[in-house]
Amino acid sequence: MVDRFKGEFDGLLGIFFETGLAGRMVCDPDGRIVRVNAALAGMVGANVDLSVGAPASGVIAKETRTHAWKQIFPVLTGQAPPKTIVSLLEGDGAPVVEILPMRLLERDGTISGLILRFADISVQRHLEAQLTQGQKLQAVGQLAGGIAHDFNNLLTAVMGAADDIAARPGTDPTTLEDAVQIRASAERGADLVRQLLAFGRQQTLQPRVVAINEAITQISILLRRLLGSKIRLELDLETPGRKVMVDPVQLDQVLVNLAVNARDAMLEGESTPNDRVLTLRSGHLLLLHPLVRGQETIPPGRYVVIEVEDTGAGIPPAALPRIFDPFFTTRRDRGGNGLGLSTVHGIVRQSEGFLAVESDLGKGTRFRIYLPRYEGETTPQPAPAIAPAAPKAVATAPPTGQRTVLIVEDEEDVRRLAVRQFTRSGWRVLSAEDGDAACELLAADDPALDLIVSDVVMPGLDGPSLVRLLREQRPNLPAILVSGYADEALRRDLANQDIVFMPKPYSLRALIDVAETVLQRSVDLVPS
Repeated sequence: MVDRFKGEFDGLLGIFFETGLAGRMVCDPDGRIVRVNAALAGMVGANVDLSVGAPASGVIAKETRTHAWKQIFPVLTGQAPPKTIVSLLEGDGAPVVEILPMRLLERDGTISGLILRFADISVQRHLEAQLTQGQKLQAVGQLAGGIAHDFNNLLTAVMGAADDIAARPGTDPTTLEDAVQIRASAERGADLVRQLLAFGRQQTLQPRVVAINEAITQISILLRRLLGSKIRLELDLETPGRKVMVDPVQLDQVLVNLAVNARDAMLEGESTPNDRVLTLRSGHLLLLHPLVRGQETIPPGRYVVIEVEDTGAGIPPAALPRIFDPFFTTRRDRGGNGLGLSTVHGIVRQSEGFLAVESDLGKGTRFRIYLPRYEGETTPQPAPAIAPAAPKAVATAPPTGQRTVLIVEDEEDVRRLAVRQFTRSGWRVLSAEDGDAACELLAADDPALDLIVSDVVMPGLDGPSLVRLLREQRPNLPAILVSGYADEALRRDLANQDIVFMPKPYSLRALIDVAETVLQRSVDLVPS
């Protein structure tokens, strides 16, 4: 059979066999190699035996070989029809392939061998995994957004009540201590919600042009304190440095989270202090074709690359594909909550970047962040305006000359505390539980308004719609919209309408400060 195939493959059939991107192999009835083309030789590792007479199953990776050959062999023996089989080829870096076995039939119907076609589907699989991961994060993000909205309303009320108690004259020390503890616990809850929003890519970002080398140099001061004396921090920054469009606060959080992870990995290992090194690098990359890194497929473009490399114990191969999954942690017994790396991944992806990881057990781990290079020369457009972090409708009796604020909030506890704080600060306060109630109140009284503070999401008329409605009769009315959750499109829309967005939870003092700032800004814009 070997000699016959050699002759037949010298003609047109040989040209067909050798050309194309797909790998091809001919094997005899005993499952031994008769011939392979160059494409298949390029797919497998250099140490794989492709000589005539070698077992055809040897091209399949050991971990999938038995399963794959159990499906191929019945085709060869005529016990099963041809069908596509997905497997992994043998050799380091060998691709995932789709194998299609096709029988070679003699004129009398006997099977004299197989032609195996190997199609590389690695990129397809990576894209499918990336899509699945994206869909999973989208679902988790939507869930996190809903939880964040309700939870942040609760935290705003808790923090406001704690501040209110602490500000009362004559509060005894024990009560004051309790109020401080309550507020601290609420702030920890707020941090947890921010992490939930981060890995769900639902954070409020304020991107601006950032010089990467300067950002790394500045955060390194904090990192040296976090790492302590047992770990050496080294910077390897490419010159000239490049720029990216990113939220600098979130970039700092990414680097801090990765550095803390690296610190823990190095301190838990058996390395000596002199071997514990964390290296931050900057560089650049020009991609002309898609680049696959783990579950990430990075499209062509110009990128700034940030590397965070440690000399720790490394990540076990079984855990590596899951390290960005929400709530996955190998340190549950040491206080890990599984949100650190998923938060990092969410921030990078929301910043239109990509995150990849490489790890060798006993040698260390390297995270690479790919951010699109900023090529502009002019000053970018400013980020969306974002503030630093009862009865159905009533009005307090106003002294003459007071500024008037309308507070619209469907959470009664939050509304009550806001009314109290504005009143204490000398404002005349109108309040309503939703947009429709606010319209009824203004229709009955038609007072002059200096400011509206409204929640975004409410039953009936929502916050943005209410502001637009009020501005029809009161053009340029200063407005602050607050929410425990708002998507990026809404935040951009608010900025375009000159509406300040203030994320919950917030302190009541911060709300008053923002109100004063917004009101002063509106006064400054009025022509003299």
